[in-house]
Amino acid sequence: MKVFLAADHAGFELKKTIKRHLEQADFEVEDLGPEELDKDDDYPVKAYDVATKVLGEDDARGILVCSSGQGMAIAANRLSGIRASVIWSVDGAKETRLDNDSNVLSLPAQMIDEDTALKIIDTWLATKFSGEERHLRRIKELEDL
Repeated sequence: MKVFLAADHAGFELKKTIKRHLEQADFEVEDLGPEELDKDDDYPVKAYDVATKVLGEDDARGILVCSSGQGMAIAANRLSGIRASVIWSVDGAKETRLDNDSNVLSLPAQMIDEDTALKIIDTWLATKFSGEERHLRRIKELEDL
């Protein structure tokens, strides 16, 4: 599985930790930036970059990191086919994969510590979509809106 990764200035340090963690776990990681901390790095462009990459590849997922996670998720969810979820717990990570087949994870860097973030990521990446009819129906409804 390929994982696309990006952050704004508030998520920059956590993104570096996440990248190392994913590489050590043998995921193929493409870091879409930023490469250096820049207080003027805004989240909409980074979220768009990750979302378009996820849509362009089979079996790909995206991880976004900003202050609250909300801005990144809002920006990513503007693209049809993206199901970005703001998650701050392991249980939430599991549920968003099982029920919503989320393909982009948005993490709130200022609300969770590194250990929690890595546990969330591990759970989110390991959890398969349930494929239950009711969940498939709801995902189709989202696409038809």
